[in-house]
Amino acid sequence: MIIKKLTAVLLMLFVSVFAFAQGGKKLDKIIKRDYQIIEGTISKISDKTVEYSLPGETLTISLDVSQIARIDFASGRSQTFDVSQGNSDSSAVVAASQIKQNTIAVLPVPYLNADNQESSEDMAKFAQNDLYNKLIDKSSNILPLTVQDLRTTNSLLHKAGIDHTNIDETPIEDLEKILGVDNIVAAKVSYTMNSGTTSTTYNSGNAKVSDNNKKVKTNDVSTTTANTQVYYYYTVYFDMYKNTTKIYSQTRKPFLAVKDSWMDSITYLLKRSPIYVKR
Repeated sequence: MIIKKLTAVLLMLFVSVFAFAQGGKKLDKIIKRDYQIIEGTISKISDKTVEYSLPGETLTISLDVSQIARIDFASGRSQTFDVSQGNSDSSAVVAASQIKQNTIAVLPVPYLNADNQESSEDMAKFAQNDLYNKLIDKSSNILPLTVQDLRTTNSLLHKAGIDHTNIDETPIEDLEKILGVDNIVAAKVSYTMNSGTTSTTYNSGNAKVSDNNKKVKTNDVSTTTANTQVYYYYTVYFDMYKNTTKIYSQTRKPFLAVKDSWMDSITYLLKRSPIYVKR
């Protein structure tokens, strides 16, 4: 009886572990040219089709490669499918022909802690918004370029499965096709942090003199205050592209090691870029 109960418990444990392993399995991600994202397990790739199955299913589905823009495999590898190579999908041709001339898009700005390689999504959006606003404020200095609306940029990137974590891995030619622009500004902020402590001592006291003017009593009070200062050491990478060609690439470290000093470097590099004209 005990052996039967033990066997049943072990069987249930095995089933639970197997189910957990299946549920936690990473999936391949297919990004179609219409920006639809399909998650599943790819079983075969040929020159014409990609075969895959959906999570929890064994049925194999075949998809024409002309409909696929990129595949992000569960292993971390990515494969991009070129539109020009045997692609008969008309929607891809239309998308490529709808590029708006003299339009510049601002990409999400990866904001990376160089010590632990962690990237902040909030700061990536904040930095992108800051750079976008700087371009808008100086719109008269970048004529004939117009700046693509930030909501449009982020919406198109989101549909294509691109964000601050994989923006660096996506070819510029693909980004220009996805966003429909012929100019792109791409920045990246890397930083390390350090802290230092300073102490300040305040002395105060009073004196008492006796009636015979000989005995003097003093009461001294000493207070020490410790202040901790955090220092930020930034490196700002700044690139510009026109028709997939890099036309400007600079790296700058802010002079001051204070929070948000990277914003001054962005302004500095923008004003010295080839699209900026003093008026």
